[in-house]
Amino acid sequence: MWLIPLCFLLGSLPFGAWIVRLKTGKDVTAMGSGNIGATNVLRTTGKLAGILTLALDIGKGVLAVWLADHFTEGNALWMSAAAVAVMLGHGFSPFMNFKGGKAVASFAGAFAYLTPLPFWCIALLFVAVVAYSRYISLGSVLGAIFFPFAVWLILHPSWPVLLASLIAGVFVTWRHSANIERLRAGTENRFQWRKS
Repeated sequence: MWLIPLCFLLGSLPFGAWIVRLKTGKDVTAMGSGNIGATNVLRTTGKLAGILTLALDIGKGVLAVWLADHFTEGNALWMSAAAVAVMLGHGFSPFMNFKGGKAVASFAGAFAYLTPLPFWCIALLFVAVVAYSRYISLGSVLGAIFFPFAVWLILHPSWPVLLASLIAGVFVTWRHSANIERLRAGTENRFQWRKS
């Protein structure tokens, strides 16, 4: 179905890279952590750029699942596939030579639409972990790990939704492999609400 490639393409739009390029003329992948996501954009380019990147990346996740909902009349299989596709697009963007970000924001948008109650429970966990530790990566990884369990415990959903939540959790955790190593080594950057 045409919908899934469209969701992948939507996810692949590297808003962070484009925003930094427009604002500074620089390549965000050569700055800070090298990631195209909102955290690195915030650290390297400023609050407005970071917030705009976050909003657009969340928005493409929401839009992907909404499109699947709209065109398939709420079919759980297609909506779940759209959620995974938009995340994979963000992680392997053809606009970035099939490289990309960690897909946390697109994950947030997609699953806030697909599984709102479990998502917001995990969002509270994320906020608590980041507030305590000031490690966004730690909050993201713990949220990703616990998310499929939250979906199963709260919703007891159909298998496509559960499988999509599991794939999403594994994908986000895997994309944070380098952060996990830095957390273990004590060299991970702590979050600060200012441009470095």
